[in-house]
Amino acid sequence: MNELDIHLIHPRDQIVLIITRIYNRGLTTTSGGNISIMDENGDMWVTPSAIDKGSLRASDIILVKNDRSIVGKHKPSSEYPFHKAIFEARPDIKAIVHAHPPALVSFSIVREIPDVNVIPQAKTVCGAIGYARYALPGSDELGKVIANEFKKGFNGVIMENHGTVVGGKDLSDAFQRFETLEFGARTIINGKTIGKVKSLTDEQIDAFEDQIPHLIPEMESVEHPSDERAKREEMVRIVRRACEQGLMISSYGTVSMRWRNNDFLITPRNVSRWDISRNDIVQIKNEYREPGKIPSRSTWLHQELYRRNPHIHSIILTQSPYLMAFGVTGNKFDARTIPESWIFLQDVPNVPFGSHFKDNNTILNLISENVPAVIIENDSVIVTGDQLLQTFDRLEVAEFSAKSLVMAASLGQMVPINDEQVEDLRTKFINKV
Repeated sequence: MNELDIHLIHPRDQIVLIITRIYNRGLTTTSGGNISIMDENGDMWVTPSAIDKGSLRASDIILVKNDRSIVGKHKPSSEYPFHKAIFEARPDIKAIVHAHPPALVSFSIVREIPDVNVIPQAKTVCGAIGYARYALPGSDELGKVIANEFKKGFNGVIMENHGTVVGGKDLSDAFQRFETLEFGARTIINGKTIGKVKSLTDEQIDAFEDQIPHLIPEMESVEHPSDERAKREEMVRIVRRACEQGLMISSYGTVSMRWRNNDFLITPRNVSRWDISRNDIVQIKNEYREPGKIPSRSTWLHQELYRRNPHIHSIILTQSPYLMAFGVTGNKFDARTIPESWIFLQDVPNVPFGSHFKDNNTILNLISENVPAVIIENDSVIVTGDQLLQTFDRLEVAEFSAKSLVMAASLGQMVPINDEQVEDLRTKFINKV
C-alpha cells in the first residue's frame, strides 16, 4: 500500500487522489463535481472543465494564479466562480469539494437539510448545514448566494436542486466533511424506508463527547517483532478495503487485532481512515499504549472484549449505510430472513445509544460466541471474529443483508425462517463438532 501523507503531496496530486475516491465511490459522475485548493501563495488549484473524472491526471489540474492568469492545458471548472467567492468570503477555508452525491442531491431536490444529529460525528465533523437557493450553475449569482451562506459560518451547504459544497482547512478535512454528510443523508433515507428515524439530542451528543475516557499511560519503549508488523499490514489493508467498499468512512471506524495474550493493535484516533498507515497503528501492551500515539476512543471496549472473550481475535467497529438504517430507527435487523446470513451472524441485537460508554457493561455482557455482532443505536455496529478476514466477511454479509432488507421493505411483508428451521441451521452449522 502506498502510505502517502496527503498533506505532503502537491495540490494537483491531492485533487486527483480525492476526486478519484469520490468518483470510484459513486459520489459523482464523469462530468460532475469539482475540487479546489488555495495554496500558501494565494493561488488556486482547481479541476478542469469537461474532463473525465474517472481518468483525471495531475497534468489536467488548472492553476489560477493570484493575478487571475490561468496556467494549464484546459479551462478551469465552470463552477470556478463560486469557489473563488467562497475563498474570498472565508480566508480560513483552504479547500473546497463540490459534487452531486445521490443522497444529498435528494435532499436538495426536496429542499431540505439533513439532520446532522442522526449520528454523533455528523454533528462534530459537519456542524450546522447552510442552504443556498437556486441560481444558474456557473454564474456569479450562484457564487454570491453560496458565499453568503459560508459567511454565516457554515462549512457545508446544500445547493437547491443541485448538490452540495463543503469547505475545510485542507482537502482532507473538506473530503471528510463531504463524505460524512453524504453518509448521514444516506442513513436517513435508508432509515425512512424501513421506519421512523430517531435523532440524538444535543445533550446526548455532549454526553458522548464528555464520557471519552482518559488516555491509558504510555509504555516507556516499544518493540515491533515480525508477527506484530504483519498484523499492522493486514489491518491497514482491511481498513482501506472497508473504505473502498463503503463499509467505513474517513471520519469513523475502528479495527483491532489481538496480538499476544490480551495485548492488541488498534487504529488511531483523529486520522482519516482512508489514509491510515502501518506507522499510525497503536500497540496496546499490558494496558499501556505505544509512545506518542493516540488510540481509538473505544480502546477500553476492545480491551475488555479481548479480556472476557478468548475466542475473539479481531474487532471491527464501524458504520455502514444500510446497517445504520436499523441503528437510527431501532428496527430489528433480522438475519433470520436469509439462512446464510444467520449462519454467519446469528441474532444481532440492538442496544441503546450510550451502551458503548465506559463502564457500561451492556455490550460486554452480550458479545459471545453466539452473539458476534451488535448494533449500537445512532452510533455504529460492532462485529467480532477469529481472523480479521472472517470479521470483515461478517461485516460484509451483515451490510449486504441489511441492504436486501431495506430494499425488500418496498415490496411487502418480510418473512423470516421459522424457529424449527433456525434450529436445523444451528445443529448443522453452529453446533457441529
